[in-house]
Amino acid sequence: MPPSSPPDLSKVGEGNKTPLKSTISIPTSLFHTKKLVEEKNNAPDQVVVEKRPEVAAPTIIQESVTLTQEMLDLVIHSVKDFYRQANKNFELAILDQPIQVLNGEVNLQVMGSVQEEIANKMRPELLGLIRKLTGANQLSISVEHKEEIEDSRPKLYTNTDKLRFLRDKHPALAEFQRKFDLDVDF
Repeated sequence: MPPSSPPDLSKVGEGNKTPLKSTISIPTSLFHTKKLVEEKNNAPDQVVVEKRPEVAAPTIIQESVTLTQEMLDLVIHSVKDFYRQANKNFELAILDQPIQVLNGEVNLQVMGSVQEEIANKMRPELLGLIRKLTGANQLSISVEHKEEIEDSRPKLYTNTDKLRFLRDKHPALAEFQRKFDLDVDF
């Protein structure tokens, strides 16, 4: 077998044209260290100060736009579609409540502490979504806890209560019951 020749390393890195930085020599003796320090002190300091031309920062004059009820009414369907596609039904239930805008403040009406907690969690996302869709930059969201209206009518638990309610609501039912001699078995 012929002896293998060492690989030609002269062509390595030809594609990369960036110059290599020189490595630091480690002094082997105290004399060599002193010599390196003297050379460094005697060498002229080459401080390159690069002056960059001062460029004035572009000033963007953005007109302040306050959210109005009309603007919200135009985009509320898109907002609801966003939450519907994200399958966020609890947030959607809050958005189905009447929403009022007064002086750039969106007033969400919620019923109960659970909806109030969900509304507070969805507030940043809703704020960003409304800003993006309307272009309004002056708006805030407040959550109003709305009390549930108590129903004055009694609850209909038993079949007798249900029949009595239907007879009061539809008097013809009582007349049919008497005329056809209908008897109710519960």
